[in-house]
Amino acid sequence: GKGEICFMLVIKNARIFTSAGQVYPCGDILIEGQKICQVGQGITVPQGAQVIDAAGLTAIPGIVDAHSHIGTFGPGGEQDANEMTRNATPEVEVLYSIDTESKMFHRALKAGITTSAIAPGSGNVIGGMVCAVKSWGKSIEDMCIKNPIALKAALGGNPKGVYGKRNQMPMTRMGIAEVLRENYIKAQGYLAKKEKGEETAFNQGLENICRVLKREIPMKVHCEQFDMLTTIRIADEFNVEFTLDHAWGASDYYDDIANAKNLRGVIFGPIGVYLTPGECGKVDIDSLLELDRRGVCCSIMTDGPVMNPDLIVSQAGELVRFGMGQEKAIEMITINGAKIIGLQERIGSIEPGKDADIVLFWGSPAVDTNARAVYTIVNGQIAYKE
Repeated sequence: GKGEICFMLVIKNARIFTSAGQVYPCGDILIEGQKICQVGQGITVPQGAQVIDAAGLTAIPGIVDAHSHIGTFGPGGEQDANEMTRNATPEVEVLYSIDTESKMFHRALKAGITTSAIAPGSGNVIGGMVCAVKSWGKSIEDMCIKNPIALKAALGGNPKGVYGKRNQMPMTRMGIAEVLRENYIKAQGYLAKKEKGEETAFNQGLENICRVLKREIPMKVHCEQFDMLTTIRIADEFNVEFTLDHAWGASDYYDDIANAKNLRGVIFGPIGVYLTPGECGKVDIDSLLELDRRGVCCSIMTDGPVMNPDLIVSQAGELVRFGMGQEKAIEMITINGAKIIGLQERIGSIEPGKDADIVLFWGSPAVDTNARAVYTIVNGQIAYKE
């Protein structure tokens, strides 16, 4: 396949948002093999290179969706993302549930999403390991960039709704906090024994929680409204890194979020949710303007397949509507997501040495309501073309 030969591609005359502090009104990108080689103006086209004349088009880094479930939910309502047999299943990995043949990956490409952080669902208090996957490739081995990137946890209505119906713990928010703390306390004991070299029976779930305790990966927490305060409190108690996922109602807790010492970032959204009383009752994407001003790294999610993938660009457009600059809004769907999932060395910006994941839009994304991806390039190859 093309992956083996050094394939060259040049994008000419595009308006380029690099998500690395620079915007070129009319620039070029040289791609060699799977990597970006050069970004600038007036790049010479090497002999034998394929050229895309992108005059009138806007280039942005491949979109990073930092919270998704694509490929884990089937058409007949079957699901492979929630192992709801116990309230905490830290031992499972979502990697084994991803159907790479799912139509959702093509839809992601069409929307310009080149990387998704795919997580177990939020039926359990601890749902399992999260991985990062490209939207295009030959197999899951080929598509997966890193596994694991986080341990999924969930607070609020989801675990309550699952276990409360069974009259099992947790049927309340106090039960959820207890399940989370109990698992961390167990893992602390397990880790202490291992570090002292004591004989201890291997336990995959506790091994996975230990990765969070050792700050190798963060806890990725589905939470909104005042559940965010519970997350901050528990993360501080165990000194673990965490991300706030969904984060509806964040505008009520600016100080708590901005001062949270273990917070890696906020992954907001989606905003097209059905507004119900309670935890979904305040969907305030404009809170990202203030959080960003206070130095919190913020990104936007689709929660796919819950929402159509192109909603990620529409949500960035909402930020622009509330007064954010276009360049900053684009960072919230590219480099910020990459930083939060710990993959900024490889993806999220158009810079030499990074993976050649680039989207060419007709129109200006996050500004024009009719902007759409016309080319999606993954690992230096055209994965989608309108």
